[in-house]
Amino acid sequence: MSKGLRSWVQANWVDIANPKKSGGFPKCGRSGGETRKNYPKCVPAAKARSMSASQRRSAVSRKQKAERKTRQDKKPNYART
Repeated sequence: MSKGLRSWVQANWVDIANPKKSGGFPKCGRSGGETRKNYPKCVPAAKARSMSASQRRSAVSRKQKAERKTRQDKKPNYART
């Protein structure tokens, strides 16, 4: 698989901040009117599978900390995975 913008966009992105009760993760993004407990932390599904539970918790924690900061210019807050 070539590394490039096309493969990045076509990757299966999942939300690791809101795991499903049946296992796995929901797709990244929200459909109309949907609410989730936590702000989404999106990573490719392959990356999510390769992360340990503690690594996922840590990544979600960093995202939540970044979201608490105020945004000056409406850009999304980036948190390292």
